Amino acid sequence: MKLYICWSTNGSDHHDCHKAHQALTDAGHSPDVVRARGQEHLPRFLQFKVRREVQALTGSFFVPVLVLDDGTAINKPDDIVAWAQSHPAT
Repeated sequence: MKLYICWSTNGSDHHDCHKAHQALTDAGHSPDVVRARGQEHLPRFLQFKVRREVQALTGSFFVPVLVLDDGTAINKPDDIVAWAQSHPAT
């Protein structure tokens, strides 16, 4: 599994990217973390490669995005937290 997060995620409990990562690690998962540079509100031609990957997966430049091993992309922080809580690592 892969978790796309903001480049500047610094561990703030109030940041959506941190909350998503923390929920996954609390559930025993170790996702491959991909840090996305840039700002989601910029036009596509100004976006870095990782943000363009996120857009191809979800239609949006916003992170966090969790990509499961089967290719399913979850792109809302609360949905990522809910998925982690209902799918603990075995």
